[in-house]
Amino acid sequence: MVKAKELIGKTIVSEESGRKFGVVGDVNFITESGELMNIVITEPTKQSAELKLSEDEKGRLLIPFSAVKSVGDFIIISEKEIV
Repeated sequence: MVKAKELIGKTIVSEESGRKFGVVGDVNFITESGELMNIVITEPTKQSAELKLSEDEKGRLLIPFSAVKSVGDFIIISEKEIV
């Protein structure tokens, strides 16, 4: 099991293309259940903008946690799960 704070600072990479989308700056979760909802991207790349991701109230890009396929040295996401 990975703790949410361990995700902060990890690079976000596409499973399909290997493209970099940015770095995890924060995570959004439901307080009552602890369910992770979104990864907040800091240092977004040009590829992040191409995905037309949702934004939070501060204008930061969000990746739904359902798109996360694996967590290790990098956060691997499925672009198909986002669009």
